[in-house]
Amino acid sequence: MPQAWSSAIARLAGLIATSIGLGLVFGRVWLWVTAVLGVLLCLQLVNLFRLHRWLRHRSHEDPPDIGGIWGDVVSQIGRIYRRKQFHKRRVVQLLREFRRLSAALPDGVVLLSQNHEILWFNRMAALLLGLQRKADRGMPIENLVRYPEFSRYIQGAGGGAGVVVRVEGGEKSLLLIVIPAGGELLMLARDVTREARLEQMRKDFVANASHELRSPLTVISGYVDQLGEENGLGAEWREPIADMQQQAARMREIVDDLLELSRMESSADEAPLLPVDMPELLERLVREARASAATPPRFELDIRSKRGLLGSERELHSIAFNLVSNAVKYTPAEGTVTVRWTCDDAGAQLTVADTGIGIAAEHLPRLTERFYRVDKARARANGGSGLGLSIVKHGLQRHGGRLEIASAEGRGSTFTAHFPSRRVPPSAGVPHRARR
Repeated sequence: MPQAWSSAIARLAGLIATSIGLGLVFGRVWLWVTAVLGVLLCLQLVNLFRLHRWLRHRSHEDPPDIGGIWGDVVSQIGRIYRRKQFHKRRVVQLLREFRRLSAALPDGVVLLSQNHEILWFNRMAALLLGLQRKADRGMPIENLVRYPEFSRYIQGAGGGAGVVVRVEGGEKSLLLIVIPAGGELLMLARDVTREARLEQMRKDFVANASHELRSPLTVISGYVDQLGEENGLGAEWREPIADMQQQAARMREIVDDLLELSRMESSADEAPLLPVDMPELLERLVREARASAATPPRFELDIRSKRGLLGSERELHSIAFNLVSNAVKYTPAEGTVTVRWTCDDAGAQLTVADTGIGIAAEHLPRLTERFYRVDKARARANGGSGLGLSIVKHGLQRHGGRLEIASAEGRGSTFTAHFPSRRVPPSAGVPHRARR
């Protein structure tokens, strides 16, 4: 027990004993005890009044000089108050440093609540997004950044690489990234106008160059094919012309892929919601792949749902064709290529699995880059353009989907195209399995 309490209890016991003694001497013991306790209560009320007055005016009054337990209480309150003042000054200092650092950031920073209401933003965010500190605080960010792609992005909890929106009449491009931060959201705004213009210039150059190459390449291919069909052609020219035909065909494939990729990139809108019979499309693709391959592997077509998709048939055909042809190129004749179509509550999945050579883990993040090749010598021998998986990625993005890749060297690869549930029509079909 603390010494102050021991002293207080001893003092109280002494006063009660004294009052009882006086009562025994002068009579009326309870009157003396009541009087002593009443005086003691008055003293406590006076001390309580002094403590209360000091708590109300402690900013400009010194603490009362009280002994005993009340003195300990005043000392404890004083220490708590000084500690509180220290932490308050520390928090204010940290807040000022944070504001100074956030003001120096080249990116805009906006703190949002769970309901996407603006809680705080720095100076750069005000410049980039046109925010006003008094008028816009507490407003939902979707009311101020009115772009459908941004609304879909933030409703999906943000994350990822963000979304690019155009402001000021399309003259400026902003990259908006929303990062979950506990119970709140942190939105970063970055001016990517220069990068967007360079990217658009690159896309325009690729599209124009591909379009301009198509006509002369068609003429060259025609003359080369005609030369190859000449009966009087010498034997020494047969092999060179066959090589020319092969390379011309490869160039046509590259140009066609570049045009397809440019067409997908040039459209900022999502793919249309047109019904596509995916089971029939996949059956046709497997038949074509089996017939066109020189040494085709074994095919397994696993259709687990007759439900199709809502999208662009041309782009969905391109997605499936590139996945299947990519599996055929890297699977030996004794291997197996499995094409699977499934639908569930989460959406639809197109899976193309093979038992081919597989891919090392370090190459997986870059497979969808343009012209990226794991084995350049083997890719040239197989005649690939290096654009197939890039076309798949952009086609899936236009359908709100994503590509998942799993592979290991020597154990084959599995490519899964995930489509959202809004792309799956509501009618259900009877699952069936077909083998080829």
